[in-house]
Amino acid sequence: MKVKLPVAESSTSRKRKPDWLRVKLPIGKNYQHVRSLVDQYKLHTICQSGNCPNMGECWGAGTATFMILGNVCTRSCSFCAVKTGRPPEYDEDEPRRVAEAIKLMQVKHAVITSVNRDELKDRGAEIWYQTVRAVKELSPETTIETLIPDTRANWEALERMISAGQEVVSHNMETVKSLYRKVRPQAKYARSLEQIKKTKAYGKRTKSGIMVGIGETPEEVFEIMDDLVAHGCDVLTIGQYLQPTPMHLAVEEFVHPDTFAMYKEEGLKRGFDFVESGPLVRSSYHAERHL
Repeated sequence: MKVKLPVAESSTSRKRKPDWLRVKLPIGKNYQHVRSLVDQYKLHTICQSGNCPNMGECWGAGTATFMILGNVCTRSCSFCAVKTGRPPEYDEDEPRRVAEAIKLMQVKHAVITSVNRDELKDRGAEIWYQTVRAVKELSPETTIETLIPDTRANWEALERMISAGQEVVSHNMETVKSLYRKVRPQAKYARSLEQIKKTKAYGKRTKSGIMVGIGETPEEVFEIMDDLVAHGCDVLTIGQYLQPTPMHLAVEEFVHPDTFAMYKEEGLKRGFDFVESGPLVRSSYHAERHL
């Protein structure tokens, strides 16, 4: 029996986004302060590279999600606004610069992510390790969430990435099983689940995120919830997919807020410790609550 959902907005029925997807422009002294530090330390943020709709809110509160290992990804996911290609050599001084910026921002909970670096034997694991250690040394009171990429079953690299002392380790599934080839053509559904399972086995608090509005059904969303819980995932985020450019995957529907509320309720019933579900939710949104 199929789940009956509230009426959603079709992506082709109107040019403007629904009212629930409108966000304020980034302004304010705190926002300008964070932006100046990001520029000063020549840092990359997924807030900018991913066109995050919450950048104004988060930067205005003095927080940001840092993206290490450059801003060119070896993957070509159809939903992502980050540049694709062969990345340049990584900067070995980046861990220090990230740590100093986080200290200057007086960040209480930092989120660090990265592009995929499939061309590196260790998938960038050493830079990951050194970045987390540098933050812990300069700001020992700062808690850290690392949003890590798919290591392509390089479990030694995974262990190095997550063994530096971070409190939360996240790896996004992004979408339901049936849409993987369309959304994440260079990833594998089962492999990402296995990565989450191994992360949990290392004793970490685990987290994942998915997007909706790409053509999935509620039953498929429930299926991925069950798969994640079975593989040891503690926290789940669910947000609306927004097409970053006309060259990217089109939005199939703008999912109604009531459906997001239903997904949150279902996720908690299925065993997640915490579910963040809403049209503007992104994997690092309100990340400090996920501890």
